[in-house]
Amino acid sequence: MPDEYSTGSLVKARGREWVVLPQSKPDLLVLRPLGGSDDDIAAVFPAFETVEDARFEPPEPSDLGNQLAAGLLRTALRVGFRSGAGPFRSLAGIAVDPRAYQLVPLLMALRQKTVRMLISDDVGIGKTIEAGLVASELLAQGEATGLAVLCSPALAEQWQQELRTKFGIDAELVLSSTVSRLERGLDLGQSLFDKYPHVIVSTDFIKSPRHRDDFVRHCPDLVIVDEAHTCVAADDTSSNSQNQLRYELLRRVAEDATRHLVLVTATPHSGKESAFRNLLGLVKPELASVSLDSESGRRQLAQHFVARKRADVRQYLTKEDGLSDDSLAERTAFPSDRYFKDETYKLSPEYRALLDDAIAYASERVEEAGGQGKREARIAWWSAIALLRSLVSSPRAAAKTLRTRSAAAVAASAEEADKLGAPLTSDAADNDTMEGMDLAPGAEITEDDPRSRLGELADRAAKLEGPAKDLKLKALVKHLKALLADGHNPIVFCRYIPTAEYLAEQLENDKENGKRGPLGAKTVVKAVTGTLSPQQRIERIEALAEEAGEDAAARRVLIATDCLSEGVNLQHHFDAVVHYDLAWNPTRHDQREGRVDRYGQRKDQVRVITIYGDDNGIDGKVLEVLIKKHRQIKKDLGISVSVPDELSTGVTDAIVEWLLMRGREGQQDTLFGSEALDTATNKVESDWNSAAEREKKSRSLFAQRSIHPEEVAREVTSIREALGGTGEITTFVRESLEALGAVLRGTGEEFTAQVGGTPIGLQDALSPAIGAEVIDKDRPIPFRTDPAVARGEAALVRTDPVVGALAAHVLNAALDKNVLGARPARRCGVVTTDAVGTMTTLLLVRYRFHLTLPSRNGDRQIVAEDARLLAFEGSAKNAVWLTPERAAELLDATASVSTDPHFGERTMTRVLTQLPSAYDHLGVYGEELAAELDASHRRVRAASGEIVRGLSVTAQKPADVLGVYVYLPTTPAASAAPATAPGVSA
Repeated sequence: MPDEYSTGSLVKARGREWVVLPQSKPDLLVLRPLGGSDDDIAAVFPAFETVEDARFEPPEPSDLGNQLAAGLLRTALRVGFRSGAGPFRSLAGIAVDPRAYQLVPLLMALRQKTVRMLISDDVGIGKTIEAGLVASELLAQGEATGLAVLCSPALAEQWQQELRTKFGIDAELVLSSTVSRLERGLDLGQSLFDKYPHVIVSTDFIKSPRHRDDFVRHCPDLVIVDEAHTCVAADDTSSNSQNQLRYELLRRVAEDATRHLVLVTATPHSGKESAFRNLLGLVKPELASVSLDSESGRRQLAQHFVARKRADVRQYLTKEDGLSDDSLAERTAFPSDRYFKDETYKLSPEYRALLDDAIAYASERVEEAGGQGKREARIAWWSAIALLRSLVSSPRAAAKTLRTRSAAAVAASAEEADKLGAPLTSDAADNDTMEGMDLAPGAEITEDDPRSRLGELADRAAKLEGPAKDLKLKALVKHLKALLADGHNPIVFCRYIPTAEYLAEQLENDKENGKRGPLGAKTVVKAVTGTLSPQQRIERIEALAEEAGEDAAARRVLIATDCLSEGVNLQHHFDAVVHYDLAWNPTRHDQREGRVDRYGQRKDQVRVITIYGDDNGIDGKVLEVLIKKHRQIKKDLGISVSVPDELSTGVTDAIVEWLLMRGREGQQDTLFGSEALDTATNKVESDWNSAAEREKKSRSLFAQRSIHPEEVAREVTSIREALGGTGEITTFVRESLEALGAVLRGTGEEFTAQVGGTPIGLQDALSPAIGAEVIDKDRPIPFRTDPAVARGEAALVRTDPVVGALAAHVLNAALDKNVLGARPARRCGVVTTDAVGTMTTLLLVRYRFHLTLPSRNGDRQIVAEDARLLAFEGSAKNAVWLTPERAAELLDATASVSTDPHFGERTMTRVLTQLPSAYDHLGVYGEELAAELDASHRRVRAASGEIVRGLSVTAQKPADVLGVYVYLPTTPAASAAPATAPGVSA
């Protein structure tokens, strides 16, 4: 095999660059794309396909650029790196720019031979990103060969999209709805999990013994578990059978001590210490029993557990964190706080009469069933709750419930009745999926004539629709108008599908029938419920945002059930929450609000309006005992503390009991007189306060302490040196777009750009990144400093698709002088400036390093890239080399006078002729960089000697000189040169 095609060398073929692998032969090259994975390996026959050495041709002295050319070319080159230098192998190739605090779990993981992590950061901090960083790095290093994400089926498609678009990991969905199709493509005896290395699996589907055993046998070596708290149960309670099945699944997955396991949850405690211990036992068995009151126990836990509040990371890498200055300080724009407002309404006389009659009916049925047996009593109980909850929700939900047979009516026992009735009428905090839970429950328990008493009540409910008799709806309209007038785009959360559909009908504009809704002609209203698949829900939300458009006067109102209360991120489109129906577990309210109150929310304050009935006998006490208490604890601690389901259920059961008793006996006493309710209230108050104290103590005891901010700062510096920082990207985007003919508006850090006047090649490149319609209609593209951008916006970070497309165009134009249109970056330049006192030459050099990364799956050969600026004074033969800091300063040098193009070309020809004399210094500097890269890899893996044993880094020689720029001191001769534009005109 020719020398240039030896193992590890770089070649160009098929329009891209490749690394030659050891399996290659003289007549057959086995190649992996630079920055690609083993899945992209290809075989090439040099005899039939063009294969050449991957090096740049020397610069042409006649192709001179101006003073901006060097900086633009350097940034364009670095943005295009897919395997950058620095201690992390995956960061250059992913499409997300992590916050500095999000690197902490990754640094913790890299210090473990087998990664076992519990990531419990607060809602909205970015746990999905943190878990994805760990996964992509382990896969890039070869420490893991496959990935399984266990999650709720409602979140599976979102996980799939996040992994594909942000981390370049293509994962197959394994759900009850997809498994038959996937299994048809298997070979005889083959497992799904052997054929598909990366999968996203429904926890509820895979937990059954039939599917569980196959998964455990063929499980990938890296597993991420979302909402991990739903997979354990407390030892001292009658545990949920579903939780037990999930726990058994995870216990068997965790039994393999060599398997990487990352558990993700914002609520590791759920108010129960034993459940928390069981969760820790999945991470490492010894953590289930270690003394967390001892310093040694806390140190042991700190290696695997990270739990931070927003206040911990809102400002990070500052002097308060122990750093010497604030040069690396990072401020994350979380909303400052939630603004709560509780708004009441009273029932209309007609609605009051209907509710009283329904309570009287339910009381009679419960009393009657109590004498018939335990089964009948439980069926009647769940039917009564269903009736009451739907009545206080909406007339539409009430009518549906009154005409629907109770799910519990078919139960053969009291236990089965509880199993069937509870999910549709309660709001358990540990449900890992909301699928099917927003159906209106049934209240009929006998096969009576349709014109029975329930039928009559249903007819009366149907006649109450509309704001005239449904005063709850009237109150909603009032509060929505106020929110919209203040510039908010709210989400209205309902308990049941009929209520959501009813509200949408009442509020929307019906253009076909000429009906104008009460919220204004420019307000777009849509409903999203469990009748839609998870993907259809996202599509409807995007359609809502698109229909509202960019008009500043347009507003969006989303009506939703709790199918959207978990997992779906809505902060880009909405900024207020209205609780139209009170949840009977306050954790559900926190989940709803968390959809918009998270990283990326533009409003500094998220508004929350809770609508409750002043006289329906239920809402007031639920609000007082559960919702407000939950808010206060969160305000005091800065995090949410769940109330155990059995405690909140005890309160709501006592409320219903008292209502039914009043219905039977005609009592008009207040609800607060109920002895049972007082007992339940005191119980929840006491236990909840205890849970809050435990949580407060644990947050202080288990604060993330295994990774010091100084360590994070060091790696952030390393990353920015290799890949560039935000300031560099902002300058690059502004200067490139201006040079290419875009129209920019905005003088601050954020701005907009219209690209209709730029070269067609750039417009074609931007179209798939930002949307064809934006380009075709020449809409302004907003550029934001915050990486969390909405659809149609671009982030000023190297991983943004728009920035990537712009960088690729600038780089290609610099390398190809025949490209049509403006060429902002050039490979050569001669600038006359006051910034130097003697002739100074700046070199843009691309270095490539061959890394051997040892892993438990064998050594992995990787090529990393780096772009460095080197500068010397005088000639190359007698060069006086400058510091890297001084070399970087030359990028800011401005032309003091114009330089004659012909003089510039002669000067550049002379410099390029002498440049080989500097190659020895470039080689020495490359070896220094290789040593630094080796040290950085060892540093972040310092805690495990086995991980770094066998690690090696060597620099490829010679380095590629991509750009050469000469800076001349201002002289009288230069000042007399012919007048042209500053710098050298092309």
